[in-house]
Amino acid sequence: MSQHYTLFGWHLSYFTGKALCYLNYKQVSYTLKPVNIHTLMRTIKKATGAAVMPVLRSQSGEWIQDTSIIIDRIEAEYPNNPVLPGTPVQRFASRLLEAWGDEWWVPIAMHTRWNHPENYTLFEHDAGKALLPGMPWFLQKKAAAKPAKFLRSMLPYVGIIPEQYDTMDRWTDLMLDSLDAHFAQHPFLLGQRPSLGDFGLVGTMYGHLGRDPWPKRELIDPRKHLSAWLERMKNPAGFANQPLADNDGIPVSLNHVFHSVFHEFIPLVEMIGQQATAYAEKHGIEKTLPRRIGMATTEMAGRPFRRGALPYMIWMVQRAMDEYHAATPQDKAAIAQWLAQHKAEHLLDMNLPRVKRVALSVAIESLPRTLENAA
Repeated sequence: MSQHYTLFGWHLSYFTGKALCYLNYKQVSYTLKPVNIHTLMRTIKKATGAAVMPVLRSQSGEWIQDTSIIIDRIEAEYPNNPVLPGTPVQRFASRLLEAWGDEWWVPIAMHTRWNHPENYTLFEHDAGKALLPGMPWFLQKKAAAKPAKFLRSMLPYVGIIPEQYDTMDRWTDLMLDSLDAHFAQHPFLLGQRPSLGDFGLVGTMYGHLGRDPWPKRELIDPRKHLSAWLERMKNPAGFANQPLADNDGIPVSLNHVFHSVFHEFIPLVEMIGQQATAYAEKHGIEKTLPRRIGMATTEMAGRPFRRGALPYMIWMVQRAMDEYHAATPQDKAAIAQWLAQHKAEHLLDMNLPRVKRVALSVAIESLPRTLENAA
């Protein structure tokens, strides 16, 4: 028997948008409940180990944190119209696209929100009303100022510093143009219906770029095909029976997207893996890694880009690699052939530590093979 869920989150939240679009696609019975101060700082923190949103609560009182875990759970309970494709290359690509959308776009979302003051009025209104519902406006404003101050303090840690503004702006324009051109040919990333990668990408588009006044006006609205995709993603259930690309294919119009995945995002994760391994060697693998372990440098739009090293990215990419390692030899060969077309064979040679998720961070389960062998 189906059950009713409660999703705790805000429309302005990066990952709440991802969860909302996914639940709408699966046609799950749910209620969106704005998170107030008590729920966030006490109830959710006690239930999940972190003051975070979104969180899904089942009818039986179970709290489920992290959108990837939420999707895993709902997919298991409602297997019809799965968001993971049934063919190996598309399935592997979907996992990578989810990780890329969840992690790589965070600096862009925060840059376009917090470096354009006109956006703050909407944030102040939504956050204040949610945190202190029914209270006087001056108290709601004070309440909204606290998360705003915290989020602004995080900007340097995700690479949002003045000397990198131009790099982020250049990359954003190039990538949004590429996505707009792709959606002129295909309703969704991999064909005629959404797959997991679409839900990874929609997080930054739903709550930030497609809703905050400045990026909506300057970045999304002028790109009519990208804007139309975002509207489809808000209520995508009507596309559930449509096909993906034929013959396990990946549209060539996504080549620029996968260049970013393979040659910008993955090198960042590899560097974070090395830093996580070094941390574990020094402090022991039994400890949960810090949320951030220093800084890491990769490329963005052909230029160096430096940002905080978040070990959580390892877990996200690990989920994609688990798809590859669980595949049949024939399916592995198909994935390898596709990677070779993108000069991305290095992906299969990554030697990341094995990690498990612990609230907003991860703990190392085992060190990379070379270190284990040396020991």
